Amino acid sequence: MIARHMLVPATWVIRADEPESSLRTEIDRELDATMQYAVRSSANVEDGAAASYAGQFVTELDVAVGDVSGAVQRVRSSVASERVAAYRSHLGSEDGIVVNVMVQPMVPPVVSGVAFSRNPITGLNEVVIEAVAGRGDRLVGEGITPRRWIHRWGSWIENPNDLLGEGVVSAIVAQTTETAAEYGAPVDLEWVWDGHRVWWVQLRPITGLDEVAVYSNRISREVMPGIIKPLVWSVNVPMVNQAWVDLFTEALGPNDIRPENLAKAFAYRSYFNMGAIGDIFELLGMPRDSLELLLGLPAGSDQPSFKPTPATMRLLPRLLRLVARKARYGRLVPGEIRILRGLYRGFEEADLTARSDSALLSDVAALREIGVRAASANIVTPLLANTYHALLRRRLAKAELDPESVDIGGTGTLADVNPNVHLDHLGAALAALEPEEVPAIRAQGVGALPPALREEFDQFLVRFGHLSASGNDFSVAPWRETPDAVVAMALDHAATHGAAGRLTWDEAEARFGKVARPLLRSLRRRTAEFIEHRENVSSAYTHGYGIFRRYFLEIGRRLVERGTLAAPDDVMYLYFDEVRDALLGRHSATTPEALVADRRAEIESLGEIAMPEIIYGEDFMPVPLSPAGGLLKGIPTSRGHHRGTLRVVADISDFAKVNPGDVIAIPYSDVGWTPLFARAGAVVAEAGGMLSHSSIVAREFRVPCVVSVSGATRLPDGATVTVDGYAGTVVVEDAAAGG
Repeated sequence: MIARHMLVPATWVIRADEPESSLRTEIDRELDATMQYAVRSSANVEDGAAASYAGQFVTELDVAVGDVSGAVQRVRSSVASERVAAYRSHLGSEDGIVVNVMVQPMVPPVVSGVAFSRNPITGLNEVVIEAVAGRGDRLVGEGITPRRWIHRWGSWIENPNDLLGEGVVSAIVAQTTETAAEYGAPVDLEWVWDGHRVWWVQLRPITGLDEVAVYSNRISREVMPGIIKPLVWSVNVPMVNQAWVDLFTEALGPNDIRPENLAKAFAYRSYFNMGAIGDIFELLGMPRDSLELLLGLPAGSDQPSFKPTPATMRLLPRLLRLVARKARYGRLVPGEIRILRGLYRGFEEADLTARSDSALLSDVAALREIGVRAASANIVTPLLANTYHALLRRRLAKAELDPESVDIGGTGTLADVNPNVHLDHLGAALAALEPEEVPAIRAQGVGALPPALREEFDQFLVRFGHLSASGNDFSVAPWRETPDAVVAMALDHAATHGAAGRLTWDEAEARFGKVARPLLRSLRRRTAEFIEHRENVSSAYTHGYGIFRRYFLEIGRRLVERGTLAAPDDVMYLYFDEVRDALLGRHSATTPEALVADRRAEIESLGEIAMPEIIYGEDFMPVPLSPAGGLLKGIPTSRGHHRGTLRVVADISDFAKVNPGDVIAIPYSDVGWTPLFARAGAVVAEAGGMLSHSSIVAREFRVPCVVSVSGATRLPDGATVTVDGYAGTVVVEDAAAGG
């Protein structure tokens, strides 16, 4: 800090081997008898990557010169305390301890605090400041809840507007950001404001930020919403993710991106791994922090912007070639669709009952290979369609036209792949029937259709029977398996074309000058072309993807015949490797039928739970949407999730009732409570901040901690609670008191 010209109190370092006889002479010569001093430890084991030893060694403040020597000895002697011995035992540390001592003049503390250049819990790019009036040791103990500021990219996310003026807080933010940039890593700084200037008294790196895994369903919930059964996950996700990896490789060249690292299932829902996507951003020369925009987090005036880096420039020739290839992609799409339909046709028409077990598995492997190719087309084509459409919309908006009100036309052949037009026709034919016929059709379904309509309906199912409520989930029955439901849909189908009140393309084009029209027409032509391509590719992909269902139901039928499963569609509750092993007669510790029963029950129990948009860490624990005892919020200060029995601990006399893994609810803690934390599965405190003793020890013991939770010690003792050390929530799931 001194080397960076930060304002630091004058500091004397007393070596561990400095003899007491010479120490008194040095003190008398160097220190000012009219001043008070801080005497602090500077041990070789403090502020390490795994342990900070926070509060374990003695710190003495407001020490008169005459007592500095004695304070130095007390700091040195604290290494032999029972408290340090218990702490070291828990850590399993055998390192020797060498305690140097620092002596600094006391800064008159009007306000003291800590500043983190990144959120130490989530790793997000935001400056977090906590402060209290008076001395900084109140941040660690005394049950003080500090004021808290969060500054993100030029804007305040939290700003209490008291204790410190905005100028002082802004200066702390600026210095913290600058120090982290010069230090080359995220930092944790301690400071004191004397009413005029900010003094900096400690700097340490924030460790463990690279351990924070971040997952988001912001995009994935649009393409794979809801619960995904195990077999669907283990077939679909690797297949689609491989298509993405192939596209990234086309842009980046050889890389270490693995399909299985791009997504993860939590409570059977799909989440993208933002860390893996961040790796891709960095390979492209983009700021990794741009991910936070994808996460939908609050932004400010200083949000990350793309600036070409040497990595970007090295990739530029490859990226330009990629853009050129994709500009010609439209010519390739019709041929690719024909190839895909031809490849799928043999699997669709095959007599599966005549195939051997190994042949079925071989066919599935081949379908997965084709599926990667189809998924690639189903990724690139919509991307290009959306790109051209966005450019066209922007041009229309510049002419003060609502893009949604303009009919761009040129997509007339979509009726071949769009079921709505045909449902309109069926619906109109049903509406023209005699009134007494409709109730019978509604009650009896397909069997009550007149012969002419039945023929038209059968043709509809031939063309569109592969569709279902979810084109990405082959566990969902397609329309051909639920014809009565399709009849009901046709009865209630409203017309979906011929919407009135839209401008024709000629009317819209007339709003533009002659110079602008050629580009506008080109964008309109490309947009219409790729909208058509997109729908045709989607139809081919969905049609081919649905073939997995007939193969796996055939496998399920065989497993039922062999007494392995109770019903053919139970196969959907097994992962692909388990399906293969069951079909080939390979035995495992748990039978397929037992796995299906367990997962069916688990999925049912997870149907109504609170799923966050962002998940931090790997150990997410789902909680009910309507918890019995409600939800409490506080400040997350140590990562992790934990579910356990709550024990309210008011003081040391309550320690005995805490069993290993219990969640402890405490008013606050100091160093004397450290042994209790060795037993706790999670910590909930009514007071405290990032530097409170509860927070520091919980981080070192790797248990979740949430502080500043109002009413924590009034929660029912013995209740079942879930603590989220990322989101700062405490959910009481079962309020029944226990013993």
